[in-house]
Amino acid sequence: MIEHNMKRRTIVRSLVAGSLLGPGLLVQLLAEDNPASRSTEDPLAPKVPHSPARAKRVIFIFSNGGVSHMDTFDYKPELFKADGKKTGVGGGLSNQQRVLLRPFWMFRPGGQCGTMVSDLFPHLRKLMDDIALIRSMKSDDNEHYQATLAIHTGSFFFSRPSIGSWVSYGLGTVNGNLPSFIVLAQELPYAGTQVFANDFLPAYHQGVRVVPGKSPIENLDRRTADQRIQQLELGLAESFNQRHLASRGHDGDLAARIRTFETAFHMQTEATEAFDLTGETQETLDLYGLKPGQTNGFGWKCLVARRLAERGVRFIELIDGSSSNNWDQHGNMAEHAQHAKAIDQPIAGLLQDLKRTGLLDDTLLVWTTEFGRTPGVDGEKGRGHHSACFSSWMAGAGVNGGYVHGSTDEIGAVVAENRVHVHDFHATILHLLGIDHTRLTYRHAGRDFRLTDVHGNIVRELL
Repeated sequence: MIEHNMKRRTIVRSLVAGSLLGPGLLVQLLAEDNPASRSTEDPLAPKVPHSPARAKRVIFIFSNGGVSHMDTFDYKPELFKADGKKTGVGGGLSNQQRVLLRPFWMFRPGGQCGTMVSDLFPHLRKLMDDIALIRSMKSDDNEHYQATLAIHTGSFFFSRPSIGSWVSYGLGTVNGNLPSFIVLAQELPYAGTQVFANDFLPAYHQGVRVVPGKSPIENLDRRTADQRIQQLELGLAESFNQRHLASRGHDGDLAARIRTFETAFHMQTEATEAFDLTGETQETLDLYGLKPGQTNGFGWKCLVARRLAERGVRFIELIDGSSSNNWDQHGNMAEHAQHAKAIDQPIAGLLQDLKRTGLLDDTLLVWTTEFGRTPGVDGEKGRGHHSACFSSWMAGAGVNGGYVHGSTDEIGAVVAENRVHVHDFHATILHLLGIDHTRLTYRHAGRDFRLTDVHGNIVRELL
């Protein structure tokens, strides 16, 4: 006969001690008996920023292929007049004489601020009072791979951690049931998975790719409907993992891999709900241009981004285009229209939705491409790659809405004033998150690395 005062866990121990599930369950029970034995070190726990932050999270939208600045956000009336004329438009990259090509779309003032935006973006044009536009961006390479790598990692030629991984490393996450860095990508852009890779940072800072569709993340469903059985099995796996980790001298890469398994388990409780739009109102779906039940398209990405933001994901990237279907129009600039139509209403809807829900107060919304395009014709009616200048914009937490920063020359060939290099762009994003870009470092191969390398200045006029 068992005495009434015998502890429940003592009975359970005696029942499972000789079973295969014993080690995992004992680990859990011992932790319950001795809270001090539990590890309190969580590498993704929220961290205090270097300074007060205006932004708590970032939604980073990347349009792949090189969006033409003079056909979208950089109004060049002189280029309309110079159509068909020859001039050197290399911007320091080449002295080649090219025939100038007028913009394909008319420009009109947007918002109360009157910022000129082309007819490619009629929805975003109305919201320019909330947007800080940069017309003086500068990159250092004219090739897609290198420029795409740089706008994500700050490095033009070598693999380095992406900006999302750096933000995850610097700030952690406020929701342990979801990854700190999520990438919504139907297909991969130029530079492939390196745009969201952790490189030398611990593996749990790598971006988790989500593919629009009925099952955005594969193999997320529970293997068994019985939660108790799953907990026992996971406890056993955890026991073996920790034993293996201890035998390897607590190897950092191995510990990071174990941590990713834990995150994957936690995602079963929250990720499925985050990607389920059935609870959204018809008004909200209309805002993004979505139909009920739709599980793909850029509107889906934008609405899911808002849902992930409100659930505490630190860095969310939306990739527009792939390495084979993007904004790289060498032959006919008219093809820009189909790409713009796919993202204009969804991005405008996201901006409005963030604003009406109050999330825009502490969410930084960023849009960029890897470089611009030449004022001169390339092909029959297209434009070539152009890293000398291009346009990007920011909105939300701490950003000076309705402001236009910098300018290019009269035909959009070179930066005329207030140049913003890729490193400056990154430094400003980190600053809005309360991170000093010179202090966010990680020691690797005997030296300290950072997102901005040894460069970067905060563009304070944008704040």
